[in-house]
Amino acid sequence: QVQLLVSGGGLAQAGVSLRLSCAASGRTFSNYGMGWFRQASGKERESVAAINRIGGSIYYADSVKGRFTISRDNAKNTVYLQMNSLKPENTAVYYCAVSTTGYRYDYWGQGTQVTVSS
Repeated sequence: QVQLLVSGGGLAQAGVSLRLSCAASGRTFSNYGMGWFRQASGKERESVAAINRIGGSIYYADSVKGRFTISRDNAKNTVYLQMNSLKPENTAVYYCAVSTTGYRYDYWGQGTQVTVSS
């Protein structure tokens, strides 16, 4: 079992930055790939970014490339999502997830609301 605790969301004005954190416990964090997802009101959940267990392979959705950065600190069992130049369309509940199987995300954090005003 893996527990994920997400923090760092909130209300922000367009153009500013926020950093989300996802602290993991329960298993050896460094063994697993991690991902960030978001779900806006009335829309399906979408993948935002992903990082493999050592940070050597990273994925970004096209809509966030160049503005968001995913990183991880295996010593702190934490994955981060640095979000710069926020836009109103980035408003969503953001979730982190861990893939212990290598082919699907099987544990999810509780989500944190990010609201960006224009």
